[in-house]
Amino acid sequence: MGVPLASIIKGTPVALEDMKGKRIAIDAFNTIYQFITVIRDRMTGLPLMDSKGRVTSHLSGLLYRTSRFLEAGIKPVYVFDGKPPAWKHATIAERSEVRREAHALWQQRVAEGAAPEEILKAAKVSARLTDEMIEQSKQLLTLMGVPWVQAPSEGEAQAAWMCHAGLAWATASQDWDSLLFGSPKLVRNLTISGKRRVPTKEAAYEVVPELLELKTVLKELGLTHEQLIAVALLMGTDYNPGIHGIGPKTALKIVKEQKTLDRIIAKAVEKNPWTGPEPQELVDFYLNPPHEGKLKLEPGPLKAKELRAFMLDFEFGAERIDKVIATLSELQPKEGGLGKWTK
Repeated sequence: MGVPLASIIKGTPVALEDMKGKRIAIDAFNTIYQFITVIRDRMTGLPLMDSKGRVTSHLSGLLYRTSRFLEAGIKPVYVFDGKPPAWKHATIAERSEVRREAHALWQQRVAEGAAPEEILKAAKVSARLTDEMIEQSKQLLTLMGVPWVQAPSEGEAQAAWMCHAGLAWATASQDWDSLLFGSPKLVRNLTISGKRRVPTKEAAYEVVPELLELKTVLKELGLTHEQLIAVALLMGTDYNPGIHGIGPKTALKIVKEQKTLDRIIAKAVEKNPWTGPEPQELVDFYLNPPHEGKLKLEPGPLKAKELRAFMLDFEFGAERIDKVIATLSELQPKEGGLGKWTK
C-alpha cells in the first residue's frame, strides 16, 4: 500500500526503549491488516478462528502487541480510517479484485493439494479487513483502556496532523503516505519481535524499527515537502496511477531538475500521459487533508472483567489472557486507569 519510496529514503534504527513515555499515533488499518494477513495456519492458510468460524487473528495480534507496547512505556493511540476520498475508489476496487482472485487461487491450491507455501501465499493475498473486525478491534482497545481516534478520512492524515500538532511524538505505519501528509516523524516496523514474515511468502526476515524525520528526509533529498509529494505523484499513489515508466529515481531526478509542479508534470508527460485528478488538487489534499481536531487521547480505565469475558467468548486461553490482564493491572496507577502507562 502507499508509495514505494524505500529505495530513496532511509531511516535510522530506533528501539522500543527509545520511545518510552512517548505517544505514538498508530495507523490502525495498516496494523490490523498485518495481523489478518500473517497470523494464519502455515499448512492451510486459514486465519486464526474460533469454533464458530469467527476470525480472531486481529484480536490476537492487537492484544499482545499493544500490551507489549504498554509494558515498554509507549503510549499507543490507534487511528482508524474514515471515508476514503473519491480519488481512492479505483484503487480500492483494484485491491478488491486482487483479493477476490487470490481467494479463488487459494481454494484451487487447496483442492489440488499444492505445497503449503503456495497455499499460504495465495491465502495471505486474499486477506480482507471487514467492518466487523474493525468494530471488534475498537471494542478490544476500549476494554484495555487504550485510546483510539476515528479519522474523518485517511488515518495516516489524521495521525500526521496529531504529530504535527504536538499531540503525538510520531506516526507509526508501514505506509510512506504518512510523510506525504506531513508527519514530522514516522516509525516503520514498530513491532514486538525481531522478525516479520513476508506477506506473500513463507519466509521471515529480520526487522528493526526505524525512525524517519521529515525535515531530515527533505534535507537529504534536497526537496521541499511539496516536491516530495510531486515525486510520489509521478510514481503513483493511492489516488492516481502515476506516469508509466517512472520509478523513484527517475521521479526524483525530474523533480530536482524542474522544481515547480507545472514544469515537473510537463517534463514527465513527454513520453506518457498523465491520468487521474489534477496534480495540484492532489498536492493540496496531502498538504491540507480532513482531520478531527477535538480529541480525547488520555487512556481510559482497564475493564478487566469485561476484557476477560470478551476474549474468552472468542475462545482465547484463559491462562494467557489472565497473564495479560495481570500485566495491564500492574501498570495502573493507584487512582485507576492506565494513566501514563509507566511503572
